[in-house]
Amino acid sequence: MLQMGSRCDIINKDCTMLYVDLSAMIQKLWKEVCSMAFLETLINGISLGSIYAVIALGYTLVYGIAKMLNFAHGDVIMVGGYAVFTAMVTWKWSPWLAMLFAIVVCTLLGITIEKVAYKPLRKASSLSVLITAIGVSYFLQNMALLIFKEKPKVFTSVVNIPKISLFDGKVVIKGETTAAIITSVVIVVALSIFINHTQKGRAMLAVSEDRDAAQLMGINVNSTISLTFAIGSGLAAVAGMLLCSSYPTLTNTTGAMPGIKAFVAAVFGGIGSIPGAMIGGILIGVIEILGRAYISPQLADAIVFAVLILVLMIKPTGILGKKINEKV
Repeated sequence: MLQMGSRCDIINKDCTMLYVDLSAMIQKLWKEVCSMAFLETLINGISLGSIYAVIALGYTLVYGIAKMLNFAHGDVIMVGGYAVFTAMVTWKWSPWLAMLFAIVVCTLLGITIEKVAYKPLRKASSLSVLITAIGVSYFLQNMALLIFKEKPKVFTSVVNIPKISLFDGKVVIKGETTAAIITSVVIVVALSIFINHTQKGRAMLAVSEDRDAAQLMGINVNSTISLTFAIGSGLAAVAGMLLCSSYPTLTNTTGAMPGIKAFVAAVFGGIGSIPGAMIGGILIGVIEILGRAYISPQLADAIVFAVLILVLMIKPTGILGKKINEKV
């Protein structure tokens, strides 16, 4: 009996110590959440997520309308970054003119990629499109490597917005952060209005629903799909400028990982949904930055993909995705 009592005392003592440790851990975590450092980290996550959202919109548009996954989209971001860099550093253009030049270059590049690489494969298998997209991606990366060499370029920010100080300077919001958030919101709103309230936008919706029926109704399917690639690539140029302004190192693989994460964001939010791309991008950005700050910088990417797997296990279509019933 004495031995049994002593064991119970030991168990109770261990449980008490565990409770105290957990309470201390929770209190520490709560204090961290309520701190200004957490707020600043969260804002940085929203900023990065806003950039992912702009990139994800390109994936969402192309897949939703052309039913193709353009995995070269991330490398169009890199081309946009190099276009701005060349215009500002080599040609000494103003930031606004350089940004316009990058958008034009990426828009023309998107149309060219669609005409040369994807148009002949519209009735081909998804595997053929995927292999072609990977080939286009490596082609763009190696062309950039040949032209600009392997030495990383230091990118000059195109954002000229002053910092915002909150709570007596305890929280500082950089101009690049403000620009990324505002730009993503404006783009999502403008794109939603364009798709739902213009003739070209309604043509895109018709092509996304039924390409053959849209053609019978007099819609030029080829020009509609080209317009989709043009818009998506133009958005990639904007995302490249925002990304390189926030993280000012430019190489031939700059757009590779952000492109993959933006694709994850598009799937996360529900690929084909414009609001879903926005929500998915912001959530992925917040998860990545919080994981990098509070768990491990090395595991941040793994956490992002793990969260995606969990979400798709619960809701395979993504947060705002719709289930499509196919006729057999």
